[in-house]
Amino acid sequence: MFGTAHKHIHGSDDARRLARRHLPRLVFDYIDGAAGRETGAGRTRDALDRMELCPRILRDVSARSLAVPLFGKEAGAPFGIAPMGMCNLSGPGADLMLARLAARENVPLGVSTVASTPMEEMIETAQGNAWFQLYFSGDGSGTFKLVERARDAGYETIVLTVDVPEVGRRPRELRHGFTMPFRIGPKQFIDFALHPRWSLTTLLKGRPDMANFLRDGYTFDRTESRARATWDTLDRLRDMWPGKLVVKGVLDIEDAQRLARSGVDAIQVSSHGARQLESSPCPFSQLAPMRAALGESMPIFYDTGLRSGEDVVKCYASGANFTFLGRILQFAIAAGGEEGLNRLWATLKSETSITLAQIGQCSLAELQKEKGADPAPS
Repeated sequence: MFGTAHKHIHGSDDARRLARRHLPRLVFDYIDGAAGRETGAGRTRDALDRMELCPRILRDVSARSLAVPLFGKEAGAPFGIAPMGMCNLSGPGADLMLARLAARENVPLGVSTVASTPMEEMIETAQGNAWFQLYFSGDGSGTFKLVERARDAGYETIVLTVDVPEVGRRPRELRHGFTMPFRIGPKQFIDFALHPRWSLTTLLKGRPDMANFLRDGYTFDRTESRARATWDTLDRLRDMWPGKLVVKGVLDIEDAQRLARSGVDAIQVSSHGARQLESSPCPFSQLAPMRAALGESMPIFYDTGLRSGEDVVKCYASGANFTFLGRILQFAIAAGGEEGLNRLWATLKSETSITLAQIGQCSLAELQKEKGADPAPS
């Protein structure tokens, strides 16, 4: 179906450009869009671009490794797969493509509450390399059912997303009438008709849906308020969850310090891909101050705005212990299917390795040691 399209992916910009050509406008704008006028996304990009990495010379960097410690194990790459809702919109079977990638690369796959493949199938296909991402919504009754289900499915890590008390306004989605569950009206039908390759393959495979809610007798409303979540909610989750607990969507240093005292296992600095609050602080700019405030023992993860291996190295140099990639992986799938995804992943690993060589480092752990950070928090 994709022919040789994957061969034209030489970086994330290529993947995005090809995805924009192949996807219906409604779907592309859902994946690509951000809150408000999207200035928050621009500020994150600017901050990453402003950071410089100084080349070092005459160091033996012939033996380089991208493996990094992660929760007492070793991840095969310094980046994992961020939880993303309804990934199968980017291409039929996208969720399982990402799961197979996680299994092969030994990296965590974030399985979204609103994934388009059931959580049980995802962790099985990922060969255990899966973390379940949790939204609190409504009165929480459905939320904690999902926690029990994740435990029964064998998940060892829960990622609680806390930066969506209300779903942010994303004008590109609103203009297209995007909804979950996915609905097709006259406007959407015309959009799909202009993109027959995507439409026909999606029709053959079936409409993507929020697969974790097709059983158990309750539903999930994407627009439902999540504003009732409190610190007591976190305490309840911590008490009932025996595994690792990551809290995602943290930008305030006082919040991060309180989370550390509350017994979470890691904090994920993120602005939800700039999809929630347009004027929120740039998450990349918060990394170094967050590390300084929390000390070296607290694991800090990062997502938002990463587009290259150089971006990944910049995050580690700023104090991150692990990073997650998001929408660029969906673009690669839309551009070239599973071959496109694998090609972009290989490109990102190559970019990271080359960047390390240029700055005179053999590993990200070595880079962090030179920067004065502990490369392997428990």
